[in-house]
Amino acid sequence: MKLEQKKQLITIKGTEEGLTIFMDDLCSFDELVVELEEKITTVKPKQGEPVISVKVQLGNRYLSHEHTEEIRNIIEKGDYFTVEMFDSAVIHKEEMEKWQENQDIKVYRRVVRSGQVLQVKGDVLLIGDVNPGGKVVSTGDVYVLGRLNGVAHAGVKGNKHAIIAASYMKPTQLRIANYISRAPDYESDGVYMECGFIDSEQDKIMIDRLQQLTRQRRDLKELERRMQNG
Repeated sequence: MKLEQKKQLITIKGTEEGLTIFMDDLCSFDELVVELEEKITTVKPKQGEPVISVKVQLGNRYLSHEHTEEIRNIIEKGDYFTVEMFDSAVIHKEEMEKWQENQDIKVYRRVVRSGQVLQVKGDVLLIGDVNPGGKVVSTGDVYVLGRLNGVAHAGVKGNKHAIIAASYMKPTQLRIANYISRAPDYESDGVYMECGFIDSEQDKIMIDRLQQLTRQRRDLKELERRMQNG
């Protein structure tokens, strides 16, 4: 009688960057751990060789923080490997809801008048003006299809990659994360179709043409087209 060959639960492949470990997403976690402990010792580098970077592909498996740390400890035992990332096709419902909250663009059609504050989680697209004394605050990007004459604060929780863009920009203050740029940085008559972003080399907020937006954020070509077309 022919014996059925045991299915491999762990597959390890070498790449130019290091190792990629593919994990079966149908078996139990305990089975994964047993096979990982067996196989990781067969690919460890020789004494004195550099530490190898490892990417762990989980497929359609979700791991809790405790299980992730258990896998990490097995791989990094002995200081032969370092786990660069865990890649899974699924995430926890709470993480998805939080991601959607921060990624969705909230659209408002109004004028933010003096003394008013528009505060948003995620990116905000304001179709209207921000008057002097008005303020727009967002954890993500701020886009104003109108006149920005008040205060705009993007990346309020520390996102230094956030940007501010406006059809007409003459703010009393721009803020991105903990960086501040005040009105004297601008031409007296204001500027049209401009965006503000943090220049990491100069360590300050820079203002440039809206066409430069996609160089800072390559995922925003469609939004740039919408703003340029009004």
